[in-house]
Amino acid sequence: MATVELRFSAQPEHVRTARLVAAAVARRAGVDEAVLDEVRLAVGEACSRAVGLHRTHGITTPVSVALIEGEKSFSVEVGDEVPGPGADSAGSEGGARGAADGPAGLDEPDRESGADGEDEMGLAVISGLVDDMEVLSGANGGVIRMSWPKAPAPVLP
Repeated sequence: MATVELRFSAQPEHVRTARLVAAAVARRAGVDEAVLDEVRLAVGEACSRAVGLHRTHGITTPVSVALIEGEKSFSVEVGDEVPGPGADSAGSEGGARGAADGPAGLDEPDRESGADGEDEMGLAVISGLVDDMEVLSGANGGVIRMSWPKAPAPVLP
């Protein structure tokens, strides 16, 4: 399993770079061309959310992104270091369920200091782009995990 790790300062201008790198790694990993825009947009939303959390809470540590090429799927983990409300983990798996249920069990008003509407919208956008999504929050920060299937290998005659 190959992994590419990115760490960038919580500045909005770095989100574009993370999106472009994610799309390039997804293409190399074998994700279908038709899905690359979804990867790019979902990674952009997740990174923007992490940047916003860091800036809102005055955290100076970098945002982390792991791009993981598995045997049958391509996964992305976008992490922030904003402590959650004390839960070890709370999350949901599956597309729209995470955003619709009040986003994925995160106690967002505590994490967002009143900006929970924007965060719910970001998670709703991500869940519309990703079939397999999980949002976790703990004392050391949060992570959004997303994955897409790899395109089947062409069958040669």
